[in-house]
Order: sequence, then structure tokens, then C-alpha cells
Amino acid sequence: MPRFTLPDGSARDFDGPASGRDLAESIGPGLARAAVGAKVDGELTDLDRPIDRDAEVALITRPRKDTPLADQDPGALYLLRHSAAHVMAEAIQRIWPEAQLAYGPPLDHGFYYDIYLEQPISSDDFARIEKEMAAIVKEKRPFARYELDPEAGIQRLEAEGNKYKLDNARRALDGGAEKLSWYVTGEVDRNWEDLCMGPHLPGTGDIGAFKVTSVAASHWHGDVASDRFQRVYGTAFFSAADLDLMTAKGVPPACLGPRILRTETAAPAAVAIMLALTEGNETPFNRPVA
Repeated sequence: MPRFTLPDGSARDFDGPASGRDLAESIGPGLARAAVGAKVDGELTDLDRPIDRDAEVALITRPRKDTPLADQDPGALYLLRHSAAHVMAEAIQRIWPEAQLAYGPPLDHGFYYDIYLEQPISSDDFARIEKEMAAIVKEKRPFARYELDPEAGIQRLEAEGNKYKLDNARRALDGGAEKLSWYVTGEVDRNWEDLCMGPHLPGTGDIGAFKVTSVAASHWHGDVASDRFQRVYGTAFFSAADLDLMTAKGVPPACLGPRILRTETAAPAAVAIMLALTEGNETPFNRPVA
């Protein structure tokens, strides 16, 4: 019978495993509509992730329309931009089915995805990618998590034939992961999915506004002698007004995500693995200036 202690010191008891959504619904319908995630003992999680123990739980909500960007919850922005990275990757694979995904973390002000694709992606393609992203958002598919034991997970990835994801999985297991997890935008074995630790927004429809901002070169494990990736950058906000504000300010792409988003809410293991995977890669933010 888990007990969830809220930030104000109050507590809610549940008869069995419950989620952040269950907690929000027990408090009120308005909070249930606004909630997009939860912090469980300080770690950011999906809103629907079951919690089977006593824990300190803080609900993460989407910002109100009048909330300045600087005051918006970093945890909510992490969920938003991580989810937008998945939507962008799915959109790219809709356009180029042969594209192989490597990794795609959220950043301070956006996100990126490293992709192996022989066909060059240019700024002329951004509108096509954004059009597919808009269609995915409009479909309002849920982000659904499923897990596999290491043996079954590795077998699944070997059958998929993506050596980059297979390498990511082995690194996660070497780092102490007991299971491998995937996120599906929709239904397992029916919709697009990606090997991922999470967490994510409840669904694609929770993504407010987005923009593909730039593309750069990167390399597998940061090794210039290894496979060359195309690193596609984007940014996302909960409202079109915030996106328009950043655009109106003339913020260049280099300011829309130079660093992996590190907050006290991000899962430490996930951040550590992403930092290791991307270390040394060339981006618009660390190229030598002539």
C-alpha cells in the first residue's frame, strides 16, 4: 500500500501500485489535465509509470500560458524536448525509411538526433520534416513504454539490424541497467518505436510548438575515423507564442541547444550515458573558429 508524500507535506495512500496520473486524478480534474510527468524521490518519470513503494512525489505540469520561459519547470521542458526528438526522428524515418538512428537527447534549449543516412539532409528539407512532425503531433498518439530482459532485448535489436542501437543497449547494460526499455508512439509492434530510457510526455499531442533549426556533422562515439552522422537539431516549446518569441529575438540555432539538458530532475544514468555517447562529436557549438 504505497504512500505518496507531496511537496507540501500532505500524503495520499493507494491500495496498490499507482502512477503520477493516479495521484493527479485523486487531487482534482484540473491538475490531472495539466500534469505531464512526475518526480519520484527526485527523479523525473513518465506520468503513467507505476510506483509500487512509498515515495516523495511531485507532479510536473505544463506551464500556464502567461508563464515566462525562464520560469518554466525544467522537468517539463526536458519531457517536451525529449519527446519532440522522438517525433522528429519518426518524421525523418517517414521521409527516409533507410535512415538509422543513433541517439537523440534533449538539450538546454532544444534537442537533436544523430542519424546515419547517405542522403544529405539540408535546410531545404526542414519544412518537409516539420510537416511530418505536425502530422504525428496531430495524431495524438501516446508515448508507451515497454521493457525487455537483456537477452530478449538484445535479440530484438539484432533482428532490427541497427548496430548503433545495439551498441547503446550494451553500454546501458554495462552501466548497470537491469532491463532494456523502448518507447512507442502508439501501440507496440504497430507504431514507431525507439530504444530509450525515457522519460517522455504522455502523448505526441502534448507537444505545443517546434522547429527544425540546423544540421551538422558528428561521428559515432566522437571518433572522426568512425561512421559519420548527420546531427539534426530542433527546438520545442509548450506554446507557439514562446517559439515565436525566440524567433522574433533572432536567436541563432547555436543558442537553441548547445548542451545536454542537465537538471536535478533528469535521471543521472541517462545523462551519464548520453554524455559518454556524444563526447567529442563535432557540432555547430564546438567547431574551431577560423
